[in-house]
Amino acid sequence: RKAGSLCSSTLEKLKGFTCGAEPSVVSSITREETEMADAGQESIHFSQFAKTGGGKCAELGPPLDCSTSSRRSKSIFTPLEQQVIQLKQQHKDALLAVECGYKYRFFGEDAEIAAKELNIVCHLDHNFMTCSIPTHRLFVHVRRLVSHGHKVGVVKQTETSAIKASGANRNTLFTRQLSALYTKSTLVGEDVNPVCRLGDVEEGGCDDVVSDPPDSFLLCISENWDKLKKQLTVGLVVIQPSTGDVLLDCFPDGPSRSELECRVLKINPVEILVPSDLSEQTERLLHSITNASAQADDRVRVERRDSAEFEFASAMNTVTSFYCHIQAKGSRSLSSVASLESPVISCLGPLIQYLQEFNLERVLRSESSFRRLTCESEIMTLSAGTLRNLEILNNQTDGSVKGSLLWVLDHTRTPFGRRLMRKWVSQPLTDLQQDAVQEILESDSLTLNSIRSLLSRLPDLERGICSIYHKKEFYLISSSLSRLGLELQTLQPAMRSQISSGLLRSLLLDTPDQLIPAQSFLKVLNEKAAKSGNKTELFSDLSGFPVLQERMEQIQTVLREIQDHRKDIRLILKAPALEYTTVSGQEFLIEVKNSGSSIVPPEWVKISSTKAVSRYHSPFLVDRYKKLQQLREQLMLDCQREWTNFLDQFGEHYHTMKRAISHLATMDCLFSLAEVAKQGDYCRPEVCDNKHQITIRDGRHPAIDLLMGEHNQYVPNHTELQGDGRRTMIITGPNMGGKSSYIRQVALICVMAQMGSYVPASAACVGILDGIYTRMGASDNIYKGRSTFMEELTEASDIISRATKQSLVILDELGRGTSTHDGIAIAYATLEYFIKDVKALTLFVTHYPPLCELERVYPEHVSNYHMAFLLNEPDISADTDEVQPEFITFLYQLTEGAAGRSYGLNVARLADIPDPVLLTAAHKARELEKVVDARRYAVILFCLSIL
Repeated sequence: RKAGSLCSSTLEKLKGFTCGAEPSVVSSITREETEMADAGQESIHFSQFAKTGGGKCAELGPPLDCSTSSRRSKSIFTPLEQQVIQLKQQHKDALLAVECGYKYRFFGEDAEIAAKELNIVCHLDHNFMTCSIPTHRLFVHVRRLVSHGHKVGVVKQTETSAIKASGANRNTLFTRQLSALYTKSTLVGEDVNPVCRLGDVEEGGCDDVVSDPPDSFLLCISENWDKLKKQLTVGLVVIQPSTGDVLLDCFPDGPSRSELECRVLKINPVEILVPSDLSEQTERLLHSITNASAQADDRVRVERRDSAEFEFASAMNTVTSFYCHIQAKGSRSLSSVASLESPVISCLGPLIQYLQEFNLERVLRSESSFRRLTCESEIMTLSAGTLRNLEILNNQTDGSVKGSLLWVLDHTRTPFGRRLMRKWVSQPLTDLQQDAVQEILESDSLTLNSIRSLLSRLPDLERGICSIYHKKEFYLISSSLSRLGLELQTLQPAMRSQISSGLLRSLLLDTPDQLIPAQSFLKVLNEKAAKSGNKTELFSDLSGFPVLQERMEQIQTVLREIQDHRKDIRLILKAPALEYTTVSGQEFLIEVKNSGSSIVPPEWVKISSTKAVSRYHSPFLVDRYKKLQQLREQLMLDCQREWTNFLDQFGEHYHTMKRAISHLATMDCLFSLAEVAKQGDYCRPEVCDNKHQITIRDGRHPAIDLLMGEHNQYVPNHTELQGDGRRTMIITGPNMGGKSSYIRQVALICVMAQMGSYVPASAACVGILDGIYTRMGASDNIYKGRSTFMEELTEASDIISRATKQSLVILDELGRGTSTHDGIAIAYATLEYFIKDVKALTLFVTHYPPLCELERVYPEHVSNYHMAFLLNEPDISADTDEVQPEFITFLYQLTEGAAGRSYGLNVARLADIPDPVLLTAAHKARELEKVVDARRYAVILFCLSIL
């Protein structure tokens, strides 16, 4: 029975379908599998897909019928079920939605999964469990299944009813084939991502578009281990099929996979393509990433492919066959692809094969879509730890955007602007562009207000033009581009006279010319037909479409014949004014009152009737109407073919218009940064003459400052770091005194300044940093098999190997994961190495007082600071010698000098630790202090005795 392979819900439903002849049915299934195997087909076991067990026997009747059925094993499946089984054999890893008339149906195990995810009814129908969804809601349900990590295939009927009725196979089943596959990264096209109507965009009702995540990256990873050098090289190819972006990277990585982790966090892929023999260390990293979210629809989907596809020789063969015959303008040549690093090619090959399953491989042929993921000379490096610790993209509490730096800075109006802002935040440029932000902020130009208003009414043009490139959709995007180009064209005189920033002028003056192709293509279309999706009337001028012109003439000829036939009908029925009627979609009906039906020729075909009238088709009308339906359906096919060719021609201008949309995205981000600058007490940071310097007056944490709102309770602090002077700050002070918030605010202000934003300070002068490296917090990493202390040292090791004198390094409580003496020794040696050798700008937070001695050792480069506080010393009873925990008032003010203690008992009090525990801890702390003081006194006496 193999009942173990059935879902519990299915077993419950099958209890009423058991019968004594169950072995016979199983026997019949086995014979069918044997016949399929003999025919060279891959068998699929009945228990894996058909869900009835003995259910068919119960339907057929007594046991004798079951044995008869076993001798005719082919007949136990209906033609549709056999068709579904064949399709499922070809696409075993996908949930198949099969078009059946006005609905899409799921079968077998697919139906049970779909019913559970979609919360719809699943029931037994003949041999299979099944559930269905209406055709007009396909995109909603497919997107929901995909969001839960499933691969979904859409199977459509490839024949129309009229054409099939006139063919030799009119009595056979409709042919069906897989028309599309969808996963988290491949939701492209109107079937699953319909672009809303123009009116919806203007009214702000474009929910189906903006509900998508800003990025839907597909990441492919390959690994190459060099046995001689004992070095791992990782190759990456990242593609966003919905926008056409393709990113490449190749880099060495260590056992911690810190470089790979950093890139994955920045990319934030929704799907990852990996070989089946991925290394254990990388497997652990992916496991930690994919399980980072508790919600299934937020998790990264991992697609495992045969490792042979990732071998260089196999991948190179795939790449060669894909690029060798390309000669179109703007396409990438084989020679340029062959020059890529071998780990990158090892990714590109399987990625091509994967995207071919979705018909989305075309974007990989584009010359201009290929970019390097990182370019060290152009961006500030933010490591994976930095992105997490500084909460650049997400907060560390619940993983949402609120409270992050991105949340503070993102006031963009467009989806493509949001995508670019995320990139700016995670990869700040070393080329500052603050003049444009200042001009937007200070300008009273109505032109700039008009441009921002235009942006707020746009759909996702970046995804839209890529859909056109994939031949998925057209009208909304092209009309939006055309209208935008015309409106920008009318603003050009005002732009030239009112805008002085070179960046703003180049962005705005170049864009209208790049959008001109959209206007010329739009002129060919019939607006009403395009909006309604009527492709038979889509082209307003058929002179450029001879095939459609001929088909339309044929249709008109048949229509004229049908209309001329009315004369004969009128003579026969003696009704000079008779006209055809249409009822329930049935055209050219001859309506006759039942009282006069005696004059109707017997060869006429009755179509329908009521109590009063009957409706007929004459033999001539039967023939002509059938011909008309065939021609109309043929016209639909011809229109679809011409439409595809039309989109192909438009795709030749894809890269030009993509540049225009990139300009608009940049404008959107600049407007967003100007919106940020309008907040109170933000200033424009200056670019330091001494690039190795950070000077901040009254700096504040941007997210905390915004979360506090108008309470204005955040205490500002100064920062002064000089590369050729005091470049290291050792920060001590009580727990919860604000040390971590302070060091984060310094780093975040540096990130904001470098990406062109104003900063929360009264004044700031920040040099160009090549990277910010942080080690903060205490946590283990179970997935990677590392303890808390190992995690600390691994992160510290990465920083030591990567930081330069142009970097900002932040180390928070290094060494606390082990014993006090070892922790102090490691922290002391590490900090001294940064002071003497790396010479980076460094903020070092510690609770170890001995580290403050480095100020005396390196007085020119090291300063001690602490977060100020007020100490209320408790009274100590002389009679009982009872010791009370101290009480601290935090001032959150950075002050010169080192703090003598950390006052951890105050935090214990704030955490509501019971009073008996606090009293015991306070007493023990006083005892330990006396022991340490006694040892120090003994050392002093010994030294004095020697002298």
